[in-house]
Amino acid sequence: MSTKLEILNVTKTFNTEEGEIRALENLNLAVKPTEFLCVIGPSGCGKTTLLRLIAGLDYPSNGEIILDGKEVKGPSPDRGMVFQEYSLFPWRTVIKNVTFGLEIKGIDKQERYRIAEEYIELVGLKDFKNCYPYELSGGMKQRVAIARALATEPTILLMDEPFGSVDAQTRNVLQKELLEIWKRTEKTILFVTHSVDEAVYLADRVAVMSARPGRIVECVDIDISRPRKRTSMEANEIRDMLLMRLGSEYQKIG
Repeated sequence: MSTKLEILNVTKTFNTEEGEIRALENLNLAVKPTEFLCVIGPSGCGKTTLLRLIAGLDYPSNGEIILDGKEVKGPSPDRGMVFQEYSLFPWRTVIKNVTFGLEIKGIDKQERYRIAEEYIELVGLKDFKNCYPYELSGGMKQRVAIARALATEPTILLMDEPFGSVDAQTRNVLQKELLEIWKRTEKTILFVTHSVDEAVYLADRVAVMSARPGRIVECVDIDISRPRKRTSMEANEIRDMLLMRLGSEYQKIG
């Protein structure tokens, strides 16, 4: 299978008042087309920094990021980003939040509303398209954020702990819905999470990052058929192995 995304020897340093901080060091990762890949690692290991570099919101200090054979040199609609904190415009309704990226692309009003309604229906919010964010629950806001990211037809969806701020039950529901959306759209998804359980439930493969400076120390295939049972023996075995691997990285901190 060909490679969708290649991260080649990427290093990222930040200059602060306390001196230089190396967030990532010689990080390498390849993502396949239509793959659902989760990234886990200790707090502060550079997971969000990695997503920002792929999104083109920041630039590597060294190395390169290749998407569909072209080097990433800035933001582009071919990369959709979903953040933990929703990042919705409070003065826009659901449908106008979803059309935002389409407006930026210069798509005419009739067509962008048609596209927006398609993705709003996909995430189950057809009856709420004229509501404002303050009228929605946390889970509904995140569905809007996912619809907005998908509406511009990105070739890869970047998700930074998107379910981290909702309750456990809502999180489980959103995970199931995301898998359905992934199956229907055949998008490539790169999903950062602190939850090993979430990674094992969602991913085709889990990339484990080291303590800072972050690099990929292991990639684990999740060879469990879907739909997955969260408490199955296979899931528990992989979860325990990943927790042990993460634990060894946490021991390196400090």
